[in-house]
Parts: sequence; structure tokens; C-alpha cells
Amino acid sequence: MFEQSDEQLIKKALKGNKTAWLNLVKRYEKSVFNYGLRMTSNKDDALDLMQEVFISVHKSLLNYSGEGTFRAWLFRIASFRCVEFYRRKRPMQELSSTDEPVCEAVLPESFLISQQQNRELIEAMQGLPINQKAVVELKFFGHFTFAEIAEQLDISTNTVKSRLYTALDKLKIILEDSHASAR
Repeated sequence: MFEQSDEQLIKKALKGNKTAWLNLVKRYEKSVFNYGLRMTSNKDDALDLMQEVFISVHKSLLNYSGEGTFRAWLFRIASFRCVEFYRRKRPMQELSSTDEPVCEAVLPESFLISQQQNRELIEAMQGLPINQKAVVELKFFGHFTFAEIAEQLDISTNTVKSRLYTALDKLKIILEDSHASAR
């Protein structure tokens, strides 16, 4: 059996095919949830954000022009919803609420080190302004190009680059400080 393209699923969904819509959601729900989790540091907030994103996508699906990828368009909506989330809920929540218990005995040491580094990076990202955090998230976790990020955030590619490099400088300082205080 072949996998249908996003465009095929969108056409069917617009004609009222619920299965096509659900397939489209299933294709992207994990990516959108992980985006939300890294941006909010809280599972419940990430789930709420994911729900808001897919409700918005469903309502706006008719407006999807086919210019660019559906994935880029979806993450543009996710970025807007995330900004709205931060406007509604200013105080940050503890990163520890996202930590999952892990059975260390069955995981290789390199995996555990990688997981720890990911947690440290995500925690450090919480110290960034939302506009910088969004660029870091989309570039390194979403694997979008500068041009795609610029389109999603409705800013220039130079602004994307500037925000990214400023964020990376801040992250370096935050991570160095946390490592120095851990010693």
C-alpha cells in the first residue's frame, strides 16, 4: 500500500473525508507535540497547544494555498499559537514536569548522556525570549531552512539568522554558567 501525499490528504479532507483528516493529524501530531513540549516545557501545555494548532489548521485548511510545504505552513500556525500561549500564560513552568522516569539499567550510557544533554538544552532554552526560542526550535528540532523559518514567522531571513546567533550566544552562556555552578 502506498502513502498518500499531504496534498492528496488535504484535498480529501476538504471534501469531508474524516479519515484523510485523521491521517494528516497522525502524520504530524508527534512533531507538533514535541515542538510544543520544547517550547512550553510542560506536557499538558504541549497537548493543549497541539490541540489548538490542529483546530486552527482544520479551520484554515481551505486557505492553504499549496505554496511551500504543508509542514512549513503547519509549523507557521504552531508558531503563532505558541506566541499566543506565551501571551496568555507568562510564568514559566518547571522543566521537571516534563521529565519521564527512565529505567537506566536497559539504556546504554551514550543514550543517557544524550538525554541529559537534551534536557539541559531544553531547560536553557527556557531562558530565551520567545522569538529567539522559536527560531532555535524550528532550526534545530524542526530542521527548517532559514527561508522556511522566515516565512513561518513572517520575518526576513536576516532577522532569523540574527535571532539564531543571538540565541546561540545566550545558550552558550547559560549552559556554561550551569556547568560552572554544578562543579
